Amino acid sequence: MPSQRQDNDTTLKIITKEPTRTLLLKKVKLAVTKGRELGKEFVIDKGMLRIGGKKENDVVIADDTVSRHHAVIEEKKGQYVIRDLESTNGTFVDGLRVSEAFLNEGSIIRLGNTELRFIPVEEKIELTPSKKDRFGDIVGKSKEMKDVFGILEKVSKTDATILIIGETGTGKELVAKAIHENSNRSKRPFVVIDCSAIARNLIESELFGHEKGAFTGAVSARHGAFETANGGTIFLDEIGELEPDMQPRLLRVLEAREIKRVGGTNIIPVDVRIIAATNRDLSAEIKKNRFREDLFYRLSVININLPQLKDRKDDIPLLIDYFIKANKTRKIKGVAKETLNILINYIWPGNIRELRNVIERAIALGTSDYIEPKDLILTKPQVSEKETADLSGRTLEEIEKSAIIQTLKTHKGNKTTTAKALGIAYSTLYEKMKKYSIGEN
Repeated sequence: MPSQRQDNDTTLKIITKEPTRTLLLKKVKLAVTKGRELGKEFVIDKGMLRIGGKKENDVVIADDTVSRHHAVIEEKKGQYVIRDLESTNGTFVDGLRVSEAFLNEGSIIRLGNTELRFIPVEEKIELTPSKKDRFGDIVGKSKEMKDVFGILEKVSKTDATILIIGETGTGKELVAKAIHENSNRSKRPFVVIDCSAIARNLIESELFGHEKGAFTGAVSARHGAFETANGGTIFLDEIGELEPDMQPRLLRVLEAREIKRVGGTNIIPVDVRIIAATNRDLSAEIKKNRFREDLFYRLSVININLPQLKDRKDDIPLLIDYFIKANKTRKIKGVAKETLNILINYIWPGNIRELRNVIERAIALGTSDYIEPKDLILTKPQVSEKETADLSGRTLEEIEKSAIIQTLKTHKGNKTTTAKALGIAYSTLYEKMKKYSIGEN
């Protein structure tokens, strides 16, 4: 039988019960049992799929009695629901006309003169650690990274929506880029939006674009990130910093796969794969009513947790060698043994980003063929027992305020580098400085 397959927003879940780790790929098969396209099958691996006569639908039915946008099928908490889109001839499930109804395996869906049998399909893929020590530009030989690479190798070829979780500097953007470059969308755009770095009044325009005259300064029409990324991948970095009033608008795009520019009236279909990242605990943010639960579930089809550098110290020599070879300032042979011991035992609050900066700075400032201990500039020394004891009796707010003040001093008042060193977003640092009345200097 002829088949049509589209890879968009794959519904995947990871089952992690020991001893087997399994990737569960959920698909929908719609088999035409009556109508002009009798015998045709559609296999769709999406959380939401659209059915109708227009070509932008996921399931296109060549039947004049089927409306252009007839119905949608959506997975909701493990069950599938079909919803009629105010079609001309209605949507029927097992003989009954419905506006919305649950679907069971084998249900017959009638749209106009066409009938389709609904068949949910599950494919289990065993997850095994990768045998490679790199994926794209990410390197690592530790067990933690081998496990991450094993997941990335399985999910990159799908269109699964992915949420990358990890502290600042753990390489979330590198992971997103590597996923894109190993996907079926690799020839299309990869667009990055840092949700923590865009002014609140501009975020909607950055994401969805605007029409000429939509607001002061909009002297011409502009494509937003979703239009620019059409056919490719959009990476929403620091998604936890997205303003609450913008979250339902993003949710609508994830569900409908269409946008409307600021100041515009036209609905524009978009075909993008979405990867998001955060250093926040979004479950905790949901409990505090700072992040929408429905948006979280839309984004976290696949969760990838990146380890801190201090938890993957076996990778430090490999990373150092990688950064030395990639450096264009001057060529050196490596690091002295004593230097390597210092780097392995350092706590790395800034993770891989800090390690890269330390190596690049040491190469630029050093004079020998090897990086010596004197060439290292480490921003956060180990905490001594005395310093730990000094924290006793102080409130968490006092400790937090002190940490911000000291880190600002270390970075000479630079709030961008201070935020990175503390592992928080720039906007979070700004809010905390206001809270504790910490001045610019």
